[in-house]
Amino acid sequence: MDTVVASLRARVGRMSFATVIKMSRSAASVENFEFSFRNLIPKSGFVLFDEIDHGAWLQRYGLGLKSLRWILGNPIIAQTMLRHDATAGLFVPIDLLFTELPDGEGCAITYVLPSSLIAIDNNAPLAAAAERLDRKLEALFVSALD
Repeated sequence: MDTVVASLRARVGRMSFATVIKMSRSAASVENFEFSFRNLIPKSGFVLFDEIDHGAWLQRYGLGLKSLRWILGNPIIAQTMLRHDATAGLFVPIDLLFTELPDGEGCAITYVLPSSLIAIDNNAPLAAAAERLDRKLEALFVSALD
């Protein structure tokens, strides 16, 4: 699991969502915000906003389970969906869950395909934006797991 997480970590930026909000408020324009934000993110286009190490606290219960939850996304990508339906904000940023396989050889990455949650109505622009997010997430996994 550590190898997979490290490979993905090397491909995503790290930023608190409070920083995103601060950047957006201090930017003179949308273009200024996007320029500043793009300069802080790697080629993958994703930023890790937070992580929860479930494995660390589960040790208290005698469980040796390695389990790590990531919250990652990109507000520039998110706005392409939120502009069509504000409820898309319930599903972006994206949650990933890394769990070590029982034999200790590798890990599972669990997530919900964004478009399966975001684009449930007959909203073609929203569906198209969500499907672009699906492909971008898949490209991140492919690049990290090759």
